[in-house]
Amino acid sequence: MRLQQVMSYVRRAADDFNMIEENDNIAIGISGGKDSLTLLYALNGLKCFYPKKFDIHAVTVDLGFQNLDLSGIETLCKDLGVKYSIIKTDIADIVFDQRKESNPCSLCAKMRKGALNDAVKAAGCNKVAYAHHKDDVVETMLLSLVFEGRFHTFSPVTFLDRTCLTVIRPLIYMSEADVIGFVNKHHVPVVKSPCPADGYTKREYVHDLLQQLNKENPGVKERMFTAIQTGNIKGWT
Repeated sequence: MRLQQVMSYVRRAADDFNMIEENDNIAIGISGGKDSLTLLYALNGLKCFYPKKFDIHAVTVDLGFQNLDLSGIETLCKDLGVKYSIIKTDIADIVFDQRKESNPCSLCAKMRKGALNDAVKAAGCNKVAYAHHKDDVVETMLLSLVFEGRFHTFSPVTFLDRTCLTVIRPLIYMSEADVIGFVNKHHVPVVKSPCPADGYTKREYVHDLLQQLNKENPGVKERMFTAIQTGNIKGWT
C-alpha cells in the first residue's frame, strides 16, 4: 500500500470526526509497532497539504525493558524531521517485579497512559494520536460484548477531562491488513514488543477469534464495523 492511500484514510477520518483544528500540536504515541509507525508516516505526510495547519511530536514511553532498541525509530524521526521524545520509566519493574501482577496489562496500560499524557502536556501538545485501526475498533467491541455484556467500543475522538487533552484515532478506517502491506512495502523499522505478556491477552484471543470468523464468513469484519457506525455508540454519530 502506498503512503498516499494511507493518508487518504487518515484524512477521511480527520474530516469525518473533526480530529484536526488550526494550529493543533499533536503528539503521536509511538510504541514502535507497525500501527504507530504507520500513523507517524501518515500524519507527517498529511500536515504538508492539510488545509488546517498542525504540528506533530512523536513520543515513546520506555517501560524499562532492557532489550528495547529504539535507534531505528530515532533515525526515522530524524529523517522525517519530526521531534521525538523518549520518556524513561520503571513501569516494567513495578508491574512485573515489584507487584508481580497476575493480570499486568490493565495496570501497565494505566501507568503508560499517565506517563504519556504527562509528557504530552509538558511538550505543549493539546492532542494525542493513538494508532488504533479498524480491526482494533471491532476487536474492542467484541471484547466488550464477550466479557462485559455490552455493545461498546472506543470513540474516534475523546476529550480527557483530567488532562484537558483530546485523544484522536486517525487510523480507524484502515484495516490491519493494509497497515501490514504499508509496513512491508516501505520497510518501516518496526520494533518487536519485549513485553513477556505480549500475545497472551484477552485482546489477542479476540483478535484470533475475529480472524477466524472473517475467514469462515468473508466480510463479517466490515459488517461489524458498519454495525458500530450505525449502532448509536457515543462518539460515532
